[in-house]
Formats: sequence, structure tokens, C-alpha cells
Amino acid sequence: MKVYALRGVRYLGLLLLALASPVLATEVNWPRMADSADGVPIAYEVQGSGEPTLVFIHGWSGDGRYWRGQVPHFSQRHRVVTVDLAGHGHSGLGRDSYTLPAFGEDVKAVLDDLDVAQAILIGHSMGGPVSVEAARLVPERVIGIIGVDTFHDMVAEISQEQRDELLEPLQDDFASAARQFVASMFIDSTDAKLREWVMHDMAAAPPEVAISAMEDMLSRHADGEATRHFEELTIPVVAINADLWPTDVDANRQLLPEFEAVIMEEADHFLHMAKPEAFNRELERVIGTPP
Repeated sequence: MKVYALRGVRYLGLLLLALASPVLATEVNWPRMADSADGVPIAYEVQGSGEPTLVFIHGWSGDGRYWRGQVPHFSQRHRVVTVDLAGHGHSGLGRDSYTLPAFGEDVKAVLDDLDVAQAILIGHSMGGPVSVEAARLVPERVIGIIGVDTFHDMVAEISQEQRDELLEPLQDDFASAARQFVASMFIDSTDAKLREWVMHDMAAAPPEVAISAMEDMLSRHADGEATRHFEELTIPVVAINADLWPTDVDANRQLLPEFEAVIMEEADHFLHMAKPEAFNRELERVIGTPP
């Protein structure tokens, strides 16, 4: 009798699992993959519906998780896409060098995979210039760029000394230098647990990816390419920046007369994570402005 009872329990369990499987499958929103121009697989996630599509692009040594404070809010009225650039998050490795134009191709691959007709690119830190590169590739699809603590002064030059000051510590001892570098981007009032998590997470990035990306980003600012590409844009660009570092709106308007900036007070480089509600209100307002 016990054997038959056990068999009955097992059968019932299998039956319930079989019935539940279709339900579970529809509830799980699995990440998707798209091949970039060089064949590197790019991971991305999609939530919600509604146009224009909002494409969130993380910064240096981050990934799509850094937008967790935005996805639930904005996916109520928009299709929201979070991208892991190559070498970051769940995307593939294998590039000889990690450059802003190649990252732009990563974003384009996602837009192509989803057949996006109208996109607003929202880029944090390095994600700002990556948005510029992506917009250059698909100008007919990108209707606006919103930078998040980026585009502080697109006219400013970077000297070789400044480049070396940033790169050499990362090349010598990446994890330690990355922690110190990231720590300088926070203010004291930011939640200590968030600060520690970000510092540990970014310091755990693949050094070859992070250093390559940093070298390329600094080089393109030094030789003026980043400035030229910003100046060539024909779409609205708005920056939502913290007051941790100054934003030279007048300097940027020399390149792009329509440039606008919103400054959040008592905020730091990770303002979208440290103050998500306040940031979301500002982003909502900016998105609500017709492009």
C-alpha cells in the first residue's frame, strides 16, 4: 500500500508541475541575445510596451542591473530595454579592444533585433558617448539622447598627464584602483550599502575590458573625436547631471545649440541609483518633452 501511495504522490506532483509549466514559462522574462557587428553576443532585457522605446545604456564597468530603479517605473508606459555592452554583464567577450564605436554597434544590434522604429537612448556616464555612437549608426531610429551624469563639458581637452593619472593605477592594480576611483564618485550621504555594492561590483569587472574601454574613451576625448561626433548630432540631447561636478552648458551649446541640462542637487555620479524617485521624476519630465 505504501508503494502505491508514493507512486500516487509522485504522479500528482508530476501532473501539477506539467500544468504549472506553461504558466511559469509566461511569467519568466528571460534575457535575449543579439549578435553585434563583430559577432559578439549582446545580452539585453525587455519590459513593458509603448513607444518610443527607452533604451538604457550602463556606464563603465556596469551592466543592465544598474537601471533597476528605472525599469519598473518606465515600463508601465514604454517598452524599456536594458543592454549589457560587450564584455559587461551577460554579454560576450572576445574583442581585441573595447571601443566606443564598437559599443555603439552593440546598441544598434539590439535595436535591429527588436526592429525598433523610434528610440530614446538613455546613457549613464560612458553610456552617454556610447549613445552618441549608436545614434550615428541609426539616425533614422534615434529621436533623442538623455545623458545621466555625463556630457559635462564636451569642449574640454584631456592632457596626456591626465590620461596617465587615470590609467596607470588601473594597469598596476585594477581592483584596488577601481575601488578608489569609484569611491570618488559618491557623496557621504549616499547609502553606504549601495556605495559598497557598486565599488565591489565595478572592481570585479574584467580588467582587460575596463582598461581598454577607459583608454579608448580618454583617447577619443583627447583627439577631439568625441567633440566632433557630439557636434554632428541633429537630435535633442539633454543631460540629467548631479551637482558633484560642474556641467558647462554654455560650452556644450557651442557645439549643439539645443543642448539642455537638468542639475540634481546633493546628488552624485550614481544619482539614478541613489535617488531613484527624484531621478525618475526628472527623466519623466524630460521624456515628456516632445523631441
